[in-house]
Amino acid sequence: MNNYLVTIIGFSIVFLISCASSQNKDLPPLTTVEQVNINRYVGLWYEIAKIPNSFQDHCAYETTAEYKIDEDGDIVVINSCYDEKNKIDVAEGLAKVVDKKSTAKLEVSFVSFLGIRPFWGDYWIIGLDENYQWAVVGTPSRKYGWILSRAPFLSDETMQKIFSILKDQYYNPDDFDMSKQKE
Repeated sequence: MNNYLVTIIGFSIVFLISCASSQNKDLPPLTTVEQVNINRYVGLWYEIAKIPNSFQDHCAYETTAEYKIDEDGDIVVINSCYDEKNKIDVAEGLAKVVDKKSTAKLEVSFVSFLGIRPFWGDYWIIGLDENYQWAVVGTPSRKYGWILSRAPFLSDETMQKIFSILKDQYYNPDDFDMSKQKE
C-alpha cells in the first residue's frame, strides 16, 4: 500500500474525530459561497496553499486535486503530489454534495472497505472566483483549509483577496503554508 493511501486512511479517521469534536464554539459558523456549479467546478486544481496537516506531510511539490463526474454521476477525486524523492503519490476518493441547495457543502472520502465508505470529511467551498479560476476550501472546525487554482500560481492581488475571505471566515491567513508548484 502506498504512503499516500496509508496517510489518507489515517487522516480520514482523525479528520472525522476532529470535525465532530473541535468546532470552535466561540466563532460564528463557517459560511459557504451561495452557489457552486459542480459541472464548472470539476477539472484540475493546483494547491496554492494549505493549513499543514499530517496526511499531506510527505507532499513536497506539485500537489493537485482533480474532480471528475463519472458515468454514475458520482464526483471522483484524484489527489496527487510528489514527495522529496520525486515519487508521485496518488489517492482516489469520492465526493458527495450534502447541501443540494448551494452545492457548496461536500463531503469527501478516500477510504473504501468492500465498497462501503465509512469515513467522510467536510469540504466546504467558502470562496470561489466567478470564473472558477480559484477556490477556497475549509472545514467547520477551521482546522483544515486549502487555496486552489486552475493555474500553478496566483497573483499577489488575488492572494490578498483570498486572504480577506479567509479573515472574514475567521481563519488566520498566516496558518496557510504556500505549496510548491512547477511552471
